Amino acid sequence: MTSSVSAMLTSLRRTFDEGLTRPLEWRREELRSVQRMLREGEDELLEALHADLGKPAAEARLTDLSLVAAEIDVMLRNLGRWSRPERVHMPAMQQPGHASVIREPLGVALVISPWNYPVQLLVLPMAAAIGAGNCVVAKPSELAPRTSAAIARLATRYLDGRAVAVVEGGVAETQELLGQPFDTIFYTGNGRVGRIVMEAAARHLTPVTLELGGKSPTIVDADTDIAVAARRIAWGKFMNAGQTCVAPDYVLVHRAAADELVDALRTSVRAFYGEDPRRSPDYGRIVNDHHFDRLHGLLASTEATPAVGGGSDRAQRYIAPTILTGVGPADAVMDDEIFGPILPVLEVDDLDAAVRFVGQRPKPLALYVFSRSKESVEKVLAGTSSGGVGVNCTVVQLAIPGLPFGGVGPSGMGSYHGRHGFETFSHRRAVLSKPTTPDLPVQYPPYTAAKEWLLKKLL
Repeated sequence: MTSSVSAMLTSLRRTFDEGLTRPLEWRREELRSVQRMLREGEDELLEALHADLGKPAAEARLTDLSLVAAEIDVMLRNLGRWSRPERVHMPAMQQPGHASVIREPLGVALVISPWNYPVQLLVLPMAAAIGAGNCVVAKPSELAPRTSAAIARLATRYLDGRAVAVVEGGVAETQELLGQPFDTIFYTGNGRVGRIVMEAAARHLTPVTLELGGKSPTIVDADTDIAVAARRIAWGKFMNAGQTCVAPDYVLVHRAAADELVDALRTSVRAFYGEDPRRSPDYGRIVNDHHFDRLHGLLASTEATPAVGGGSDRAQRYIAPTILTGVGPADAVMDDEIFGPILPVLEVDDLDAAVRFVGQRPKPLALYVFSRSKESVEKVLAGTSSGGVGVNCTVVQLAIPGLPFGGVGPSGMGSYHGRHGFETFSHRRAVLSKPTTPDLPVQYPPYTAAKEWLLKKLL
């Protein structure tokens, strides 16, 4: 394995050094090929996503395929503008001259993706790397094996094998890749593996982008439209059976609105998935037995009351959409990111208490606040920190190409989407160009009294 990975990397680096990926037209054509891969391979990918995660076709198309294709449209429209040199101000002391920042590709990028959105979270950063002019090694998750295999087949068929490679496999293959001297590493997943990636990258001083997670809170003020808040919270939470890094992880609701919110959440779950979500074609499944057992263990260990759901079936890897009430801050479901269809609801006395609760915990990837009051929203924004924020919405902030998507602190470092992805996979190179005349002697030694006087005036 070592020799084959090393040979692959040597071949990709030769491709990069020969300049194949630098011309904008090559980048554009390769991005169009990615779009064709998603469009013409749609049936194969949808079938694989359903086999791995029970994803309904409409949800998979929306969250895994269409979102990526739309982002590539943005790249194609703007690639020329993003790539142009950016002129910067020249101080008087440095005149005459011309200063600019040029974007150049980093080289060979490694993209490691998770299993929960195995197309989107692999192909979108791949596309950003290609758009910035890099060669790419893509490592899909072995926990979504059907999707991994489908992407590997399709990439061979549609993408330029001189510049793009897909490496399948598990932990051993990932470790083998991390031992190689890549020019940048983009990892999406959990914090534990993120530390391993960062440690491996440090051996080669390789820059990393880490898209992690965390317990994304949802604050519901008493003055909001509870029915709308409940629908949007339930949709964001139970999409993909709760296996979404930006899903609402828990709710902090004003005590005066708690009962109404729980009732509205119950109504929303029933409207989405019927009386028995197990029979719904629109509700997914837990990815494997390990994660099922983890989530089932959380439900078994809590003393909180399932106001909605609570049922499970290991044979189907099914856990019902579950709303927990009576949850305390020390409950096990409040320790780590749940990453499943379990939503704790905690009551708070006021907005200040909710802000304090969030501020005392690690910075999450996303934060949601539902309120009609601009002042309340501003209080939440001023008193908390998170990778991103949704006001009166959940999850959809990542579908805006102009917004950077990424975490802060333990929820990640670096960002992508739209131009932010192009910048993540680019080096911003400083260039200063000066004519050879005039060549004023005042800057050179020996520094006479007259020169010092003039330099003081100029500086």
